[in-house]
Amino acid sequence: MLRHQQPGEGLGRWRASWRMSWEQLLMCLDQEAELASRRALFFRQAQGKLRRVLLEHRDCSLLPLIHTAVSEGYQEAVLSTLDQVASVAADPGVAARALACIADVLGCMAKGDGGLRSGPAANREWAPAFQQLERGDIAEGVKALATERRKWLGRPALLVRAARHYEGAEQILIRQAVMSACRFINVGREEPPPVGHWVLVECPARIDVSGGWSDTPPITYEHGGAVVDIAILVDGRRPIGARARRIAEPELRLVSASGALEGEVVLELVCQDLEDLQDYCQPHAPGALLKAAFICTQIVTLASQKPLQAQLLECSGGGFEVHSWSSLPHGSGLGTSSILAGAVMAALYRAAGKSANAESLIHAVLHLEQVLTTGGGWQDQVGGLVPGIKIGRSKALLPLKVEVEQIPVPEGFPQTLNQHLLLIYTGKTRLARNLLQDVLRNWYARLPAIVQNADALVSNAEQCAQAFRQGNLPLLGECLTRYWQQKKCMAPGCEPLAVRRMMDALQPYVYGQSLAGAGGGGFLYILTKEPSQKDFIQQILANTEGLGNFSIHTVEVDTAGFSLQLVGSDPKARGDTGNERAQPVM
Repeated sequence: MLRHQQPGEGLGRWRASWRMSWEQLLMCLDQEAELASRRALFFRQAQGKLRRVLLEHRDCSLLPLIHTAVSEGYQEAVLSTLDQVASVAADPGVAARALACIADVLGCMAKGDGGLRSGPAANREWAPAFQQLERGDIAEGVKALATERRKWLGRPALLVRAARHYEGAEQILIRQAVMSACRFINVGREEPPPVGHWVLVECPARIDVSGGWSDTPPITYEHGGAVVDIAILVDGRRPIGARARRIAEPELRLVSASGALEGEVVLELVCQDLEDLQDYCQPHAPGALLKAAFICTQIVTLASQKPLQAQLLECSGGGFEVHSWSSLPHGSGLGTSSILAGAVMAALYRAAGKSANAESLIHAVLHLEQVLTTGGGWQDQVGGLVPGIKIGRSKALLPLKVEVEQIPVPEGFPQTLNQHLLLIYTGKTRLARNLLQDVLRNWYARLPAIVQNADALVSNAEQCAQAFRQGNLPLLGECLTRYWQQKKCMAPGCEPLAVRRMMDALQPYVYGQSLAGAGGGGFLYILTKEPSQKDFIQQILANTEGLGNFSIHTVEVDTAGFSLQLVGSDPKARGDTGNERAQPVM
């Protein structure tokens, strides 16, 4: 109570005061201006949320905010904020996610018109911005992208094409993030073999038994990954290999053979000028993988002013001949291309008087696949270059480093596994690149189901490793079955109808089963309840309609690791001048 105020005086004044109802107050307000002010405040807060989520690496989906901003006409403010975040980001991974969000904004502005988001991103008008990003100048590259973007906002078709180019720019930054793995490539010096003497490398294939997709950039360095792999012989042999030798002529002779199950295809090329190597970054160009291997092993420097012949004579006293092969079909899902890249690089390193252990080769293949623009993860080369049963892991940070732990199993368990594992070629070609584009888009959007599935993939890999340590086949089968469900969540559409029929027919006789790799086709691997079931499984599938051409193959765990041999001048010889085996990664 105030001083000198009589009791009840304040209450009286209050009762006598002029009052207005909410309805009367609303009549005094500029409702449109008030709503506009609140809307502006909401989107100022939303811009702050954009910055925090991206710069603090939060697993929070920004798609609802993006859809709201576009529907309310605040897309320019959101685009400006995303430009700013991409420009100031401390690492290319954050900048890549910001560019992916810009692509989502542009796609949302198209309102479902303008065609498919997936498609080429090669318009020359965007090239200067891409070149800035390739040079590592992210701030200027983002600025150039924004300048060009303003010319592409007029109609849905242009918006969709702009979104494609932002996804192309995002891929450049993913490559730069993955290139951080190069610091873990350690190359030693060795006496090179004599001119004309072959270096022979032979590798097993691999099956991924849990955790796949968590090794894929950017998931592997934004979330962290864990994958359990087994190095395997297929029908008793190592199906992947390469050999290389120095030759007197200063040129590169490239021979590649592949696809024994489908009919062997052989490619032969001779490169005598640097111009012959310029298409090394086009995955479907003839000999692209072999060309990229010469560049990544630094035998050839494309940016050099010296012609190819001068480089070869100066560094090696002549040229090189390299042969690569795989007896597996294209799109097998058994890690062929990455393991083959490791085999080629190991052979080239040794032929050039260098050496690299398995750990270095794992990171070197990551480098090569970014140079090749195929954008692969690390599980394939871990599976094929490190012997036996192992789990590879990567942490949620850059630089990207892969660490491998070989899983100890009970005595005799590999032999037991050999009796219960079978490979079935489904006759369907796997299309991982199409699957990959959708997975990356969903990951960058941080769809809750995808984030939860990434958590589950890593958790299941650790449980699978424990099942191996125990030698527990039923538990291992549970992990395989769970893994296949996780693959389908990550990449819907990866299960063809014929494969579903095959799996349904086999279900009563297996502990677990999954398509190898990303799914979509290739090989199905099964863990049978009873040992030595090849003939029985053949009979079951032969009586199942709608499967097409399939074939069944035996599996053996390769506990030795890839081999590197100096075999003299006879390419059919084995171990003439010594046998070297890669050092395991522990």
